[in-house]
Amino acid sequence: MNGLDWAVLIGYFGVMVAIGVWSHKRVDNVSDFFTAGGKMPWWLSGISHHMSGYSAVMFTGYAGIAYTYGVTSFVTWSFPIALGIAIGSKLFAPRINRLRSRLHVASPLEYLKNRYDLKTQQALAWSGMLLKIVDVGAKWAAIATLLSVFTGVTLNQGILITGAITAVYCTIGGLWADALTELGQFVIQLLAGISMFVAVVLKLNDKGIGFFDAWDQPALHGHGKPLVGPYGTVFLLAFLFIKLFEYNGGMLNQAQRYMATGSPREAERSARLSAALWLVWPVVLFFPMWMSPLLVHAQKPDGSDSYGLMTEQLLPHGLLGLVVVGFFSHTMAMCSSDANAIAAVFTRDVAPVLSRQARSWTERSGLIAARVTTVVFLGLSMAVATQVNSPTFKDIITVVIKWVAGLMGPIAIPMMLGLLRPFRRSGPTAALVSWSMGLLAFWLVNYPINWNVDGGVPLQYQVSIPLAVSLVLYILIGYLKPEDTPERLAVIETVNTDGDSTAATVPVAAQAPAGTPAQD
Repeated sequence: MNGLDWAVLIGYFGVMVAIGVWSHKRVDNVSDFFTAGGKMPWWLSGISHHMSGYSAVMFTGYAGIAYTYGVTSFVTWSFPIALGIAIGSKLFAPRINRLRSRLHVASPLEYLKNRYDLKTQQALAWSGMLLKIVDVGAKWAAIATLLSVFTGVTLNQGILITGAITAVYCTIGGLWADALTELGQFVIQLLAGISMFVAVVLKLNDKGIGFFDAWDQPALHGHGKPLVGPYGTVFLLAFLFIKLFEYNGGMLNQAQRYMATGSPREAERSARLSAALWLVWPVVLFFPMWMSPLLVHAQKPDGSDSYGLMTEQLLPHGLLGLVVVGFFSHTMAMCSSDANAIAAVFTRDVAPVLSRQARSWTERSGLIAARVTTVVFLGLSMAVATQVNSPTFKDIITVVIKWVAGLMGPIAIPMMLGLLRPFRRSGPTAALVSWSMGLLAFWLVNYPINWNVDGGVPLQYQVSIPLAVSLVLYILIGYLKPEDTPERLAVIETVNTDGDSTAATVPVAAQAPAGTPAQD
């Protein structure tokens, strides 16, 4: 990078901070900070939902998969996400919006106290927070890896720079800052992605390789197959189920986008927009990665540096800085949204249980607590980021696929399925057993006693078995030990209907910590 590239990067950071400062004026209470007061337009919510699902892992870990295996990177990643969100636009988005509009909660997990019980809510809240710390740590490590390629800064310096800037704008402006910066980041992403796409096509033409002839080159032999290597049919089906839960609220930050819209109908529209973007746009981003074996030789065994090397070689200064800004756009969008979601879970669900004082927070005290929690979460995730390449985690893609995908199912299933009428018989026993046995299944298939840790448990089973165990137990125990009390049924009916008849029977707002608005 030269002075022009640095000017683009520094200018980008300045705009992000400015948006955070401007958004500060729109945050008057906890509801504004966590759910934008239910005033976010559906199109902004949809773009924010889409952007908060990306990170620099796409340009490192998934770039390595594209470099090694080809189009399976799209078929087993962004396509399941698009399909999962499309299904969730009807199944989950309207119901999650009603958590705010009818139950008057500010955290996606806040309703679990009434849907199940306090123990279930705390188990899911704590495990969700811990998993998010590891997940976001991997994202910081990914962007710091790319930053080191282009600028020469160390991994820890890169983590500190990106984390500190993200902390400024998302702590000041809350969800409004997240969404507005994500809108700007979306525009940058379009410019950067198209620039890289055009640069690769022109370079292939210089080599005498046509757009469609590239797949016939020996270096891309087998790269056109949709399912190859460890990414087979079982992995695809497992990932579809995982992404159905994860990207519709199971990992918390996407749920906030649904909650932030004005109505269930607008939440549904925002989900459809996000699904369409996930189906189309990643093809543009992935094409250069699919062509990378024809243009560069990756230095790392997993090919995770291929996209960075290709960017350095193909783009002139200025555009190089723009693409680097695109990397930051993805990661900072996801990490800031995660930080906001976890701050909501801690201040709304965990702190009132740990501290009597937290139960009587004023609007101002609750807002201060939310901002402090956001900074603490970002600090912890940055500390984890420095250990991502340690023997515990192995590498970035291991964290994202094995840890996050494998552990997300047991946490998300009670939360997401608890919204639906067909699972009304499943109560706290089903939720806690499915959660705990799913976590145990994850440990057994990844780190079993007296097993060879590097032995023969395929990746597709490492991510699918915990999900399957949790899903089967949640349904089975619900039928064997139904716990559908009138109070729990009232919660389910409230999030499944738009009338006012059942809302008055569900005293969630009255039980929430101080600082919750009595009405929108």
